Amino acid sequence: MTAQHDGRPVSVMVVDDHPMWRDAVARDLAEAGFDVVATAGDGPQAVRRAKATGPDVLVLDLNLPGLPGVEVCKEVVADRPELRVLVLSASGEHADVLEAVKSGATGYLLKSASTEELLDAVRRTAAGDPVFTPGLAGLVLGEYRRLAGEPVPTAADQPAAPRLTERETEVLRLVAKGLSYKQIAERLVISHRTVQNHVQNTLGKLQLHNRVELVRYAIERGLDDA
Repeated sequence: MTAQHDGRPVSVMVVDDHPMWRDAVARDLAEAGFDVVATAGDGPQAVRRAKATGPDVLVLDLNLPGLPGVEVCKEVVADRPELRVLVLSASGEHADVLEAVKSGATGYLLKSASTEELLDAVRRTAAGDPVFTPGLAGLVLGEYRRLAGEPVPTAADQPAAPRLTERETEVLRLVAKGLSYKQIAERLVISHRTVQNHVQNTLGKLQLHNRVELVRYAIERGLDDA
């Protein structure tokens, strides 16, 4: 299945400081029908080439010489907010996952993932789905419960956290686990459109524009301390 974006193959850039790994990932993506527009082996090179080639998806390692992956992510997303960043890292540490999301990453996948999992993750990242290693799910669940329950104490000029319905919370928990709309619809035995409506309603309550911002919002409200 060729990944398409606006009727053309999804363009991808691969950043990793290990040449054999970088070449293997780029080859797998190209063979699967992605348009690999560039690769890079260090942070500064990654920033330059991402700005020059404008890929749909940046597959990014965090451990880079010259400039850390999180800084690369911040720079390229600031330059092109529509860019999707999928971190592909050997680290499953929660602190690294949270730091990547805060810097603008759309998803986070471990290098132990299979080729099929990687290809699926890049396809879903290009489509705007947040794709996270299952380790992140436990972190976000507590925060979504907080959002759905008692308002977080805020300053007088700050609005209280909006209340989410039980079903909205249920849908968000599954989003947090990295499930697609289709998978959530099947799990809850509701339509794809109903899932979309629940997510859109929640984004509206939180005044957020997409599900990635929703995850980031949850982290900023104290997810690091959960």
